[in-house]
Amino acid sequence: MPIYEYRCLDCQRRVSIFFRRMGADEGATCPRCGSSRLERLYSRFAMVRSEEDRLERLADPSNFGDLDENDPKSLARFMRRMTQELGEEPDEELEQAIEELERAESFEELEKRDEEGGGEPKTEGETESEEGTKQEATEEA
Repeated sequence: MPIYEYRCLDCQRRVSIFFRRMGADEGATCPRCGSSRLERLYSRFAMVRSEEDRLERLADPSNFGDLDENDPKSLARFMRRMTQELGEEPDEELEQAIEELERAESFEELEKRDEEGGGEPKTEGETESEEGTKQEATEEA
């Protein structure tokens, strides 16, 4: 029982129409305006792949075409794409690393944060103690 997608040439809306059997789409009308002037659209579909196929696809060099090794945001996009392709949600530690890459403008900025003792940028009025916990800065009079 297919669901076909169309664009109505009269109201310009995209509509989905359910049919009870394949090939029964003749005489379809727009459910919004009633027009029979419909243009068939090709829908996205999912393809089931084995784990071996997914890993081979990940190793394909063409997947690295838009990766800029000097841009942390590019690396973050690549890491998100890899976890999605593997069908797994990133654990908390990986998610935090990806978010830090997304916030950074350069790897030098990340290195500086690490040298200062924390991955998150400090807000105004905060310092870090020797134990690495954030504390409110106090002004000496």
